[in-house]
Amino acid sequence: MILYKNPVMLSILSGALLTLSWPVQGLSFLIFFSLIPLFFVEDQMSRNNLKQKKLRLFALNYLGFFIWNIGTTWWIVNSSVFGMAFAILCNTLFYTLLMMLFHWSKKRLPLRTAYIFLVTLWIAFEKFHLEWDFSWPWLNLGNVFSEDVQWIQWYEFTGSFGGSLWILTINIGLYEVLKNYPVSLKNTVWLKKMSPWLICIAIPIVISLILFERENNLIPNTEVLLLQPNIDPYNEKYSKENDYYFDLLINMTTDQITDETRYIFTPETYFGEGFGSSLEEFKTTNLHRKIDSLLEKNPKIQLVSGIQSYSVYRTDKPPTPTANFVRNGIWVDFYNSALKMEFQQEPEFYHKSKLVVGVENMPYKSFFKPLFGEFLLDLGGTVSSRAIQNNRSVFEHKKINLKTGPVICYESIYGEFVTEYVRKGAQFLAIITNDAWWGNTAGHKQLLSYARLRAIENRRSIVRSANTGISAVINAKGEITNKLPYDTKGVLKAKFSPANKITFYTQYGDFIARWSGFIAVLFFLIAISGRLKKKNTK
Repeated sequence: MILYKNPVMLSILSGALLTLSWPVQGLSFLIFFSLIPLFFVEDQMSRNNLKQKKLRLFALNYLGFFIWNIGTTWWIVNSSVFGMAFAILCNTLFYTLLMMLFHWSKKRLPLRTAYIFLVTLWIAFEKFHLEWDFSWPWLNLGNVFSEDVQWIQWYEFTGSFGGSLWILTINIGLYEVLKNYPVSLKNTVWLKKMSPWLICIAIPIVISLILFERENNLIPNTEVLLLQPNIDPYNEKYSKENDYYFDLLINMTTDQITDETRYIFTPETYFGEGFGSSLEEFKTTNLHRKIDSLLEKNPKIQLVSGIQSYSVYRTDKPPTPTANFVRNGIWVDFYNSALKMEFQQEPEFYHKSKLVVGVENMPYKSFFKPLFGEFLLDLGGTVSSRAIQNNRSVFEHKKINLKTGPVICYESIYGEFVTEYVRKGAQFLAIITNDAWWGNTAGHKQLLSYARLRAIENRRSIVRSANTGISAVINAKGEITNKLPYDTKGVLKAKFSPANKITFYTQYGDFIARWSGFIAVLFFLIAISGRLKKKNTK
């Protein structure tokens, strides 16, 4: 076929298939074929004698992955042109390097071993992309099924890395069939050879459907109010005082509160006046007194709200790696926090621990700050590096003996990270987020969609309060049971089902990624040594 022989068209096709498979409007089934064109490109470059073929292969891979990245995450431009360019160009480079390492390994390893190296290397990279300071795991392959929750109920055992393993294995298997058995209507050998791989697509889906039916449908029994104030964070949100937002909270919830209401959640940084609230002096503030007065009238309710907060240090030397210098002898740590308040209980804070690169933190600050200064993108609020806390916090509702895992915005795309809440006793998860930075694009829809994966992985209901939308309730199967539309001001009143089950994934986390990292390093060292070079059949 002509298409097989045109490497540029193959690269474009691969990028298009990756893009068209992605949530929230894609056809996820396409992901099983999306890398095949790039494998054909690699095979062609391996066989020809063109000059600078490695550079050509690099450019062709970069083209395919660039189309994927810009086609799925272009919406970052709504918050930052520089942020979009940096994320897309760098992320494209990373995936291109994976394919170049695969190309290199084929010359030093048997073909099957080289494929195993590629799969494990890809998954190890996805895990690495979850952990380092430039973390951007938005396009980890296992995320692609977030809208097809009936296909991936087995994520409660594997997490999203099980999806990545599934996708990569199927792409390689189908590619080998198409490479060795030309597609023809007269000769259907290729179709027979492809059948086992199509069955490998179907079997996990069948297993998932069985799990979906077997998973108990707990009766929702806990009433929650999810605030969606719909405030423009660029021009309005951070210019108003906390008193305004408290009054807004009262106005929006007063008619909604019933005798059965047990929780009120507000979005990320809902109380965001100035530099935030002092953690040391919060109990003396007017905001604390007002919230306490509200809860005294409604003693069965727990309020969980987003809030900006800070701690002041009086010292001549940096007290923490994240502290911001104010003036001689004064340093400040700023936090993006969740505040829990309950009548006759001490207020508690959880500080966001997975920060948005370039917006909330400077990656590798000790290295880059001397070069660039305190450079952060101004998206409202405090334009300074934020501090984190090393361990997850769980908020306990003393009146009804329920525990919440407070998840702040970007944190909801980190699978193993979220399991820490559940291992600490969280019976449901609460996501508080802004979601206004990207406008009405796929960005906020994808973030909501990825939350469905966390529900399945941990078999926990999720309640989600967003500034502009979409506020929602997700059950333990990953189904959205209630929601408020984007760009709608309102309160979502709903009920959810707490749970105590601990899944295999909750207990063991990203075991697939850890084993992949070990195997990838092992095969990399073997490839360098050249011990298997003579056995290479290629």
